[in-house]
Amino acid sequence: MITIDGSEGEGGGQMVRNSCALSLVTGQPFRITNIRAKRSKPGLMRQHVTAVEAAAAISGSECSGLTVGSSDLTFHPGKAQAGDYRFAVGTAGSTGLVLQTVLMPLLLADGPSRLVLEGGTHNMLAPPFDFIERCFLPIINRMGPRVSARLMRHGFYPRGGGRIEVEIAPAPLVPVDCTRRGDLLCVGAQAAYCGLAGEIPQRMLDRARKDLPGWNAEDFAIRKLPDDQGPGVILMLEARYQEVTEIVSGFGQLGVTAERLGKTAAARMRGYLESDAFAGPYLADQLILPFVLAGGGTFTTVKPSQHLVTAIDIAQRFTGRTVRLEQQEGGCHRVGVE
Repeated sequence: MITIDGSEGEGGGQMVRNSCALSLVTGQPFRITNIRAKRSKPGLMRQHVTAVEAAAAISGSECSGLTVGSSDLTFHPGKAQAGDYRFAVGTAGSTGLVLQTVLMPLLLADGPSRLVLEGGTHNMLAPPFDFIERCFLPIINRMGPRVSARLMRHGFYPRGGGRIEVEIAPAPLVPVDCTRRGDLLCVGAQAAYCGLAGEIPQRMLDRARKDLPGWNAEDFAIRKLPDDQGPGVILMLEARYQEVTEIVSGFGQLGVTAERLGKTAAARMRGYLESDAFAGPYLADQLILPFVLAGGGTFTTVKPSQHLVTAIDIAQRFTGRTVRLEQQEGGCHRVGVE
């Protein structure tokens, strides 16, 4: 059994999600102690419990310690089975992070699957649905499987209530090279909101536009959603290249001005545009599992985050494969699976 100290490295829920996914694929049981010990509210939260429940449901796995607030989890994997599944977080917890837990095992199952996930779709501390659909899944589809996702209803923090539907056609994962973006095709900014005054998303866009002087007025748009899907607001800045798309987001938060959110998002997008890296920090985190399970492949990224380093460590422990992280000229970092 693999034993993991949840207080090491990034120390968050990513360790639980990735361990469940890798356990189902490799057949190795694991135990995690000190779960989320570095967080203000340690232990499993509702979205983590749902993610582990989902992993168990698609495979008949057995686990102990699976309760909200638990700091110790033991997981004995079964075998992932294709099928139709529905999982509800019950809060604004991220549907995308639940998907992250079960996607890799279902990509390697013996038939197609369909998922309905309910909860948060656009909330803090998790990639928004748009990022999953337009940044992450296109890379997965280049590797052999076919995955499509549809947003049926937005779910903002704290209400939740969102819904996404995912269709999975499995296939062996094939190594790919993701080191070149290709030409820049277009850029765009959208502020989606509901249940709030319209001047809030406008202020976010105005500040982002000020800090992105090369973008044109027609690149910025506001989208008003039905009030019952909120309240909430998100700013998404998108850069689409021939080979990859990057989306940087800023979520509305109490006590944080619209101008500050717009400024921060624009600064992050400028950092990506000024680099030559293929993957931004969030895409890099999510590419580790498919690349390791493919048994090879290379991508470049910006300065490695603690999330990325921890994802590499967990992947190596379950698979025995070597993942090399090397700094390149110009500030990029190369991630290669051997």
